Formats: sequence, C-alpha cells, structure tokens
Amino acid sequence: MAGKRDAPIATAVVDPDGVVSGWSEGGRLLLGWTAEETVGRPVTDLLAGPAPPGFPDGEGGAPDHAVPVRHRNGYTVDAVVTSQPLSGPDGRALGRVVTLQRWGRRPVIADRAFEQCPFALGVYDPDLRFLWVNAAACRVMAHSEEQVLGEKYREMFPDLDDKTYTDKLSEVARTGEPARLITVFRPLGSDYANAWATSVWPVRDAQGTVRAVANWGFDMSAEYWARQRLLILNEAGGGIGRTLDVIGTARELARTPVPAFADLVTVDLFDEVLRGEEPPLPPAFRPGETIVLSRAAQHRAQDDPDGAPGHPVPVGHAPGTVAARCMTTGRSTVQLAAEPGPGGEWAFGPGLAADPAHWPPGNPVIDASIAAQGLSCRITVPLRARGALLGVVAFSRRERPEAFTADDLILAEELTAKAAIAIDNARRYSRERATALTLQRSLLPQQLASPEALEVASRYLPAGTGAEVGGDWFDVIPLSGTRVALVVGDVVGHGLHASASMGRLRTAVRTLADVDLPPDELLTHLDDLVIHLSSDLRPTSGFQPTGEFGATCLYTVYDPVSRRFALASAGHPLPLVISPDGTRTPVSVQPGPPLGIGGLPFEATELDLPEGSLLALYTDGLVENRERDVDQGAADLQQVLNRSATSLEALCDTVMDTMLVEHRTDDAALLLARTHALDPQHVADWDVEPDPAQVPRARKFALDQLDAWGLEEASFVTELVVSELVTNAIRYGEAPIRLRLIRDTSLICEVSDASSTAPHLRRARAFDEGGRGLLLVAQLTEGWGTRHSTEGKTIWCAQPLAPPEPR
Repeated sequence: MAGKRDAPIATAVVDPDGVVSGWSEGGRLLLGWTAEETVGRPVTDLLAGPAPPGFPDGEGGAPDHAVPVRHRNGYTVDAVVTSQPLSGPDGRALGRVVTLQRWGRRPVIADRAFEQCPFALGVYDPDLRFLWVNAAACRVMAHSEEQVLGEKYREMFPDLDDKTYTDKLSEVARTGEPARLITVFRPLGSDYANAWATSVWPVRDAQGTVRAVANWGFDMSAEYWARQRLLILNEAGGGIGRTLDVIGTARELARTPVPAFADLVTVDLFDEVLRGEEPPLPPAFRPGETIVLSRAAQHRAQDDPDGAPGHPVPVGHAPGTVAARCMTTGRSTVQLAAEPGPGGEWAFGPGLAADPAHWPPGNPVIDASIAAQGLSCRITVPLRARGALLGVVAFSRRERPEAFTADDLILAEELTAKAAIAIDNARRYSRERATALTLQRSLLPQQLASPEALEVASRYLPAGTGAEVGGDWFDVIPLSGTRVALVVGDVVGHGLHASASMGRLRTAVRTLADVDLPPDELLTHLDDLVIHLSSDLRPTSGFQPTGEFGATCLYTVYDPVSRRFALASAGHPLPLVISPDGTRTPVSVQPGPPLGIGGLPFEATELDLPEGSLLALYTDGLVENRERDVDQGAADLQQVLNRSATSLEALCDTVMDTMLVEHRTDDAALLLARTHALDPQHVADWDVEPDPAQVPRARKFALDQLDAWGLEEASFVTELVVSELVTNAIRYGEAPIRLRLIRDTSLICEVSDASSTAPHLRRARAFDEGGRGLLLVAQLTEGWGTRHSTEGKTIWCAQPLAPPEPR
C-alpha cells in the first residue's frame, strides 16, 4: 500500500540474497524510485551510507536514530527501517518484508498542522533542493509539491527575481547561523510585488551536522507598503517646501514620489501663481473654454534628479478632460488602463476588486486612452491651498504593471496638499518680496549725481530668493562749495518695513545734508529722528507691530578744494581708503553706536587725501557671511580693490562677483568713488576788513577775477551778489570776514564770518529801507544757503555757467 497521503510508507520484498523482488507505490512516493528501477537491485543500493548492523535481517533504526536513504533525485531521506521475515507454507524462508517510513516522532496531526499552516514553510538540502514544502508555499510558487521535490530552487525558478532570498538560504547552509530578511518580489503569475518576512534556520542531525535548511515566511505586503507610503510622506516633509520659490517647490513635488510611488509626475500652475499674484477664482473658468496653465515641473524615473529643468511652458486642458474636471469639481480622479476581456468587455485592472469599498465615489475610472500614452494608471489631483485653486498635479505609472490603489490615492492627495501649502507660501513670499524690491528700488537713487569732485559707481544686490529684502541704501549728495557727501546705511530687519524705513532715512539724510551740517552733527540729528520713528512704530490696538526700527549709517563729505575727507559713523563699517599707490590709508575713528540708541556722541575725523584716491563705502552684506567675519571680509575687499580695472563700473562688477557667495542671506551695497582735486587756479579768496568802505574793493576783486577767468558775462550778477553778501557780513557779522570765488561747473561765491547768526529771507514792505538783498540774491542765482562750522558760518550762492564752446 502506498500509505496515507501525509505519511507515505515504502514497502519492499527482499529475497534471501538481499535483492529486491517487489516494490510498493508508497516507495515511489517516499523515495521517487519506481518498481522497474528497484526490482532486481540489492536493497542496500537504497541506502545513502554503509548498511547498519543486521540490515536487512533486523531493525535498522532505533527510536532515536534514522537510516539515511537515498532519494531518486539525489538527496537523502531519513527513514525508520523495519524488517519482517517472509516464510512459505513449508516454513522455508522466502526472504523479508522491509518497510521504510520517514523518520520522526510527531503524530500525523502535527504533519497536518504544518501542511495547513497559512505561512509558507519549506525545507531544502544544502544544495537548495526541495525536500518538503507545505500547501501555502505551493500557492506562492504556483507549483505542486510533486513538481518541486528534489529539484534545485534556482533551476526550478530561473526567472524569479528573488536572488536575495536564495543567497540567504545558501549563507545559512554554509555558516549554520539563522537569519531573518524581508524580500520584495513579484510572485509567479502576479502583477504586484509582494513583501515577505522570512526566517531561515539550519537543520542539524544528531552529530550537529547541517543536513538541511528550513524557512518560514508570510506575506506582509499591506504593512510593508503602508510603511513605504509613510516613508514617502516623511521624505516629502523634509524635501518639499525647502525654499520660498514657487517653481523650486513644484520641482520638489515632482521629484519626491519618483520612482518609489510613480514613474512620471507633472505639476501645472496658473501663471498668476508663478508671478506671485492671487490665483484666479473659479468663476474665471468659463464653460467650454480651455484652461491654460504652465507646466512648472515634470519629472520622470529616468531623469537626472540634479538636472536643470527647463522654463515653464504653457499647457492647455480642454473642457471635458480629467484635469479640467478635477479643477472645476475640486475632486481627484484615478484612471486605470484595462485590457479587453475574452468577450470584448472591459474589466477592472489587476487588484482593483480587492478593495472596492475603499474607493471614494466616482473612482476609479477605466480609461483605455491612457494606455495610448504609455501609461498603466494615473492619479490627477487639484492643487488647492487656503480655499484657492493653484493648479493640478498628475501622478502616472508607466514602467510597472501595478495599478494605483485607494491607499495610493490618499497618499497622492496628502503629497499634493503638503506641496500646495508650500507653493502658496512661496507665492505670497514672492509677492511681498517683489513689492519690497519695487519699493526699495524706487527709494534708492535711480541715477547718481555726477559731481566734478568725484567719479562714482555703485551696485546694489538684494539677498537671495530664500531671504527677504533688506534695508541697505546709499546716496551721493552734492553740497555747497563743490563738496560732495557720500552716504551708505543699513536698516535693521527685512521686508516692506525695512524698505519703508530706508526711504525715511534717505529722505532725512538729504534734508539734513541741505543744512550743511558736519558729519557728527548730522548723525546726532538722525539718531533723534530714529528714536522718534521707533516710538511711532509701537503697536496700538487693532494694529500689528511692524518690528524693531534701528539702523547704521556712514556719512562722509569730500572737499575737492582742500582735498579733505570728513566722516562719522553710526555703527557702520568704516570706508576703505586706497591711495593712488595702492596702499590703504588708515581711518582712525571709532564708529559710534547704531542709530536709535540715543544719548551717546558720534566722533568725526578728517583725512587729507591725494588726488586719485579710491573710496569704498559698503554694507556688511558685502563683506560678512557664515565663513568670514567683517574684518576678514574688509581685508579681502581691499585685495580686490587693488586690482587694476578699466573703470569704476568694471571694478564694481569685479567686487560683487568676487565677494558675494551664491546663497547669500543679506543685501549688499557698494559705493566706489575716485577723488579729483580742484585746480588751485579756479579758487580765489580775499580777506575783507569789517569796514563798509571795503565793499567797493571786494566788488573790484571779484570783477578782476572774473576777467582773469574769462567770465565777463557773469560780472553784473556777481558784482551785485558780492556787494550784498559782503555788506551783510560787515553789518551783521563778526570778523574775520573772507570772500571766496570758486569756478567749477557753476560760479560759486562764498562770504564767511565768525558769527553763527544765519540770515533769513523776508518780505520787505513798500517803504522799508532794507530786507531786499537776499531776495535779489535768491532771484538772480540758481541756489543759495548757509553752512555752519566751528569758526562761524558761510553764506554761499551759485550761478550757472554756460558750457565751454567746442573748439
């Protein structure tokens, strides 16, 4: 008899010479040998080793031992051998009946327990031949036990992508150490990759020799893919929204799910979103009209993740398309490509019937048209944030047969929602940054003054796209007496508040400069102004605080007549002064406190500069970054300034290219100036005695000088101006009195005295004897004013001069 299916017993009839004369079906099931192959051969040929004592005359196996029997396929079966004598009617010995049964002490119910285990169980010899598998393993392999027993695993399944699994089996057979692993492979006949948790351990005989390798495994695909989705979401949390850039964030969304989740991702946005404007409202979608967006990002599995994507290109979504419906309804859509069934009907995609209850209404949609695009499935999700529609995202699979599931739809919507918030934040930031930049550029000088005393050039660069606009500013202000003020400053903070504060300070500095205050006094007045502005910015009920208001400022004045350079600093880096020979002129002054502190003085200093000196005024964003401090940055800037350049404009470009890092976080401003000296022949001065009789002499001095300069056409106005200013100085001022004429682009007349009392324009009545002098001066000249110094005051006026005629 063959015995029970779960416990086959081999029965052999052996003649007195030890030759097999009969063989049962159970022998074939247990050892694979047929009767034709066994009958006529010595029974000892069935053994895999030396015959035990007394075999086959007595029992060859003890309860604790087994006889190794050779299977037809070459591997060994441990069996319990029982031998019974066989006699004829006359009592003559005819031979023996030998039975072989797989060795083991477990009951039959235990065999059935292993056979019916829902986990896949298997036993292999050291060469990975199948010794035993249960029904669950057979279902996974899509083969029966009879088909695989005795076959080598790798030869039986050469196309199965599970090299990791077989390598681990061989390792355990070689080392004798148990192991665990998780393998992901696609079972035979399935379009879905399954994840299996497997434990492998060695099976040893009584002597401790590894005779086989056993394993059990179970399908943990649901848990594995859920964990993979969580990993994708976790990666999205750190990979999407790293920059405040709309297109950059869209590209992050396109790259993150590829290739773990999708093979192709496209992100289409409205042009208004790309420009930082408010997205269009749904009523803007007119029925029957194509919705035009821009393809902001697209990423395929084979694309280089570090490659530079192209610029956004227009993409139209016609009425009735999936993308158009998603945007108008606000609901996601899953499209699955399907194959026609045997009767020509369209069937659901693979695995769809496994979780139909999980799908939201209206999903999935079987759409054969996506197969023509080379896609197996696609998820289209509207990109919405804070109630506004920003665009649409499509996740597609093309390189894999697995269709999207309901859980995949949830993941796609989670990724899109996370990216939508980041894109909307970037859009809002872009709008505020553009507004701040526009405001700041409108408040900065659009064109610097071009005084004869200096050659100037400037550059301003805002911080990188990941930072807000700062409050850096600069200015060139012409002053009386051909002098020029150079100013640079930096407002605390970033954004619109900093830009608006910068505009206030620049206006204030220009106003104070018109008063011709010395640098230290000007900064004192500016400090008071900042303190008042800070109090005005304190929040009141119903208003949000606008932030701290503070600033630094460097104010300098250059006089081309004396070649003296005066300066004072309110917490700002001091200028670099480079002599014509390339050496650095030290500026020995201590910067004062930043503006807005109050109660502390500002120190001023003066330097005598040779003609052709180079002045560099800058903000800390130019010289300071994470890798270097201000002092090191100033030293580096000096080295760059020592390079030869064809012009100050070219030198500005060289400085900005060399000093600024790629990802800067602060604005940078640079103001370069090269000094010129006024020809001494263009300056004439004369000491005036405090006697009214000196007025005619002063007029004559002025007329003679104009004749020497060839400016006879200016004699009438100059004679009147000199007469009026000298008379006022003698009558109301104090000695010493000095008259100075300066010939530059205009003719400047200055009268200085030791009195600090400033004259004022007033309207004279009809019968008043005085009060009309300054009015005449103001009417006949292009400008006049008063400047104070430690020695008194100077009244000045300027007359325009016609440009010299070309020769």
